[in-house]
Amino acid sequence: MTETTAEKKHITIGILAHVDAGKTTLSEELLYETGVRKQAGRVDGDTLLDHDEMERSRGITIFSKQAELSTAETDITLLDTPGHVDFTAEMERTLQVLDYAILVISASDRIQAHTKTVWRLLNEYQIPVFLFVNKMDQPDNLQSEILTELQDFSDKIVAFSRYEQGTVHTSEDFYESIAMASEDETILNTYMEQGALSDTCIQTMIKQRQIIPCYFGSALKGIGVDALLNGLDAYTTDAYQTLTEAPFGARVYKITRDEKGNRLAHIKVMQGSLSVRDTIGEEKVTQIRIYNGEHYQTVPTVTAGHICSITGLETIQAGDGIGNYNDNPMACIEPVISYTITFDEAVSTRLMYTKIKDLDEELPELHLSWNEPTETIQIMLMGPVQIEILTQLIKNRC
Repeated sequence: MTETTAEKKHITIGILAHVDAGKTTLSEELLYETGVRKQAGRVDGDTLLDHDEMERSRGITIFSKQAELSTAETDITLLDTPGHVDFTAEMERTLQVLDYAILVISASDRIQAHTKTVWRLLNEYQIPVFLFVNKMDQPDNLQSEILTELQDFSDKIVAFSRYEQGTVHTSEDFYESIAMASEDETILNTYMEQGALSDTCIQTMIKQRQIIPCYFGSALKGIGVDALLNGLDAYTTDAYQTLTEAPFGARVYKITRDEKGNRLAHIKVMQGSLSVRDTIGEEKVTQIRIYNGEHYQTVPTVTAGHICSITGLETIQAGDGIGNYNDNPMACIEPVISYTITFDEAVSTRLMYTKIKDLDEELPELHLSWNEPTETIQIMLMGPVQIEILTQLIKNRC
């Protein structure tokens, strides 16, 4: 974990994409560029974030993960999310705790159906977005064509970098493009008078979703990633610095269990601070963990704006507000196809239900339930890949 400096701002960024856009490769390059890893991992088996066996064997992200990295001005909690449509609910849970999002788009595949789904969710949650158009090093991927297509999709998209002959540089009409994309005449007037816009002005425009900065590059070759990091440094703000003294409040966005079976509540502290041995309801916090991939450090206290995992809370659920925070999140996208889980005749279905019912806490979209009249286990699923993953999860638990 990178060292946190008091003077730095802290933000939580989610990285999202459709399948095969290069999201995991970009995540690894971000970790490499900021010194978290000595070399960037690859999707064929040595990534920091896709460390689950099923993820490595399939080359896809299944579970959202946390990593900590640091730039010159910013401490960043990076939350990697699944790109496959079958795991949209897992991705959406993460949206509820983001300050910003990086949406990765493949220059070859452009805007896919799932990209539109992610875009709609980002709009619903009003999350400021940075775009990274990946795979610009591949033949026939022309920035002018791609940018036109993106701007037809949303006129808020502005090129913050240009990709030419394997290098990335700042757009020549940078400030003009930003001013023209704004609906605020005062911003256009400021540009006309001064020929530029302040970083503070651009920060506000991004935060209010008036513009969506777009960066071009190749994550695999490390091109354009430094420009994206510089943009995150310059054009993001910390909304929680004034909330550290408020009464504690947090949102629970996920429940998991560690390799020893300990129940983990993954939370974002929305205000105040939380310390080990603090009580929430009638339960006591026994440990606070900051994860970096599959590894973690324990800390005595965590403050507003930070993501952590806590042990000791056995009753809270994903989506709950705890402490002085009760803002109810939107309902996540849920599957609509019902299935019955069956086992070999020699296996007691009732006994198996007791062994796997905790999965409903970790994956609430499953709606795992016991049907007493038929003595069967009912479940809701999104598609065939999720079926395969759930089958493996059940085998692992039993």
